[in-house]
Amino acid sequence: MFVDEVDIHITAGDGGNGCLSFRREKFVPRGGPDGGDGGGGGSVFIVATPTKNTLIDFRFHPEFEAKDGQHGQGSNRTGFTANDLEIPVPIGTLVFEKDPGSGELTPLADLTEEGQRVLVGKGGRGGRGNARFVSSTNRAPRRTEPGVPGEERFLRLQLKLLADVGLVGFPNAGKSTLISRISAARPKIADYPFTTLIPNLGVVMLGDDRSFVVADVPGLIAGAHSGHGLGHQFLRHIERTKVIIHLVDVSGASGREPVQDFDTIVEELRLFDPKVAAKPQLVAATKMDAVDDASRVEALERHVRARGLPFFTISAVAGTGIDELLEAAWRQIAAVRALPDERPAEPDPDDGDNLLVRTKRTRRDA
Repeated sequence: MFVDEVDIHITAGDGGNGCLSFRREKFVPRGGPDGGDGGGGGSVFIVATPTKNTLIDFRFHPEFEAKDGQHGQGSNRTGFTANDLEIPVPIGTLVFEKDPGSGELTPLADLTEEGQRVLVGKGGRGGRGNARFVSSTNRAPRRTEPGVPGEERFLRLQLKLLADVGLVGFPNAGKSTLISRISAARPKIADYPFTTLIPNLGVVMLGDDRSFVVADVPGLIAGAHSGHGLGHQFLRHIERTKVIIHLVDVSGASGREPVQDFDTIVEELRLFDPKVAAKPQLVAATKMDAVDDASRVEALERHVRARGLPFFTISAVAGTGIDELLEAAWRQIAAVRALPDERPAEPDPDDGDNLLVRTKRTRRDA
């Protein structure tokens, strides 16, 4: 099962209480206070890892709680500080804080690299024992401090696949067949709409040690941006892609006009996010081995080239035209990779109360 959005609840550990204790030993009069401090509670981190590719684990395990710090003890013994809790998530996960009342989401982090981590719940500080309150006027203090409660948060995790190329098009346009032809991915392939129910990733290997990742985005139809079909669920997975390959069925089996299909998908991308529609795009007429009317291909080619877009004719079944398409995709990818990265610099991971982002602190009810 592919799960790309979940809600979870995290609770950092409470700090341990300070200890109230006095040294009492034979032949040691006026031993004095010796209550130790409480240990700190464990913090909660979310960490990007390549070993996961879905959020399904959180569907059945939405609660995460770090351990509390140990209370202070006599003889000036400080309580044990609890270990931090790390929650592994797939690379490409976005982390939001969710308001439990209004449901409003506040962005916290975008984990796009292996090992990237964000502090989502800071453990409580341990309280001070009575030995810390000794003064010249108070030789036997009976004052201690309780531990500070750890942070508690409701979070939403969203996964956006990291791929260089996104395959888009109407159902049965040949996306799954193409990705199975150019990579080791083996999606389900059948001759009915919505055969593919989840995005599929494949790695394309070219000569000279060149490679890139392709994502097959299922379910795009008219109205996808507003919830029709499956597009509203998976359109966000092409937001990170560098290049879009738009597949258009020209075989006539669908009963639709290729030019109309092309315009419909382009408009859906624009309505979903103009930035996605503005990405470099290659257009491929698919199922050329089953074309029964060449004028359909010619009309689509004229329409596409009038927009200034590269046009290719391919057959994933016969294997024709695929090499030219992949080489063109690689040239586009290389051009995008050469552009300077304009993302804002991230804070130093060791600076401040949080990693990647600085978040407000909430406390659990005592």
